[in-house]
Amino acid sequence: MATEHYDSVLHPPAIVAELKKNKVSHVVWLPDSETNFMYQLLDAEPTIDLVSVCREGETMAIAAGLWVGGKKPVVLIQNTGIFESGDSIRGLGLDINQPLVMLIGYRGWSRHGLTNDSAARFIEHNLHSWGINYYLIETDEDAPRISLAMDEAQRTQKPVAVLVGTEFGS
Repeated sequence: MATEHYDSVLHPPAIVAELKKNKVSHVVWLPDSETNFMYQLLDAEPTIDLVSVCREGETMAIAAGLWVGGKKPVVLIQNTGIFESGDSIRGLGLDINQPLVMLIGYRGWSRHGLTNDSAARFIEHNLHSWGINYYLIETDEDAPRISLAMDEAQRTQKPVAVLVGTEFGS
């Protein structure tokens, strides 16, 4: 019987490798202190352009513009940013059939106990209400789920979420 190792870590190189494998052209995001390791790695990656925003609600419109222009963007924001982005997700993701992968920091979530943070408690309900499928990643071994999400987004021509259930290791 296989055992699960929840003490494994998710490292930025595993994420970047999946983005490169899927020929992602841009990462649209609101940088924060929790994603510093990811920022440094993406900033050094010549095949992926970073597009910083001031508010999470801007990410969907910028990603839609890049997609219409023939690029392949992903969005990287926290779950709290998804709440702010709701109307953009509806209007620009769902209504125009944008095949967008959203990498969402699952702030406040813990598989090991009570989840007190309302941002963590509400995110899956919101994704369900919008009909957005999602995948959970917590370790480097989970990173290939990004490819599953990319494939699904292309196949369905709809947004798909990847919930990042842990902080990035250095």
